[in-house]
Amino acid sequence: MRWVLRSKIHKAIVTEANLNYIGSITIDEDLMEKAGFWPGEKVLVVSNTSGARLETYVIVGERGSGIISMNGAASHLIKVGEEIIIMGFELTNKPIKPKNILVDKNNKFVKYL
Repeated sequence: MRWVLRSKIHKAIVTEANLNYIGSITIDEDLMEKAGFWPGEKVLVVSNTSGARLETYVIVGERGSGIISMNGAASHLIKVGEEIIIMGFELTNKPIKPKNILVDKNNKFVKYL
């Protein structure tokens, strides 16, 4: 069994940071569906801007809003305006084809990678 990349949102821009929220990352529901993320799923978030890396879980954001919000303590590490990659992994005994998507500066779907 190996952990392999299953889903990725590439080059998303953080639109909000909410320190007072309990925790997590809020992601536009359209993007979640295109990449194959589930509510509550553990994800790795990597900032292309600062190099920060953290694990958290997904919360569904308003469909079509483009929201990518770092919530709780994660908002100290990754700030509004940073470019990030959001990755989900799967434990499997065989190779899988990940659903990787590219978004534009407004967090709108551009294409599958």
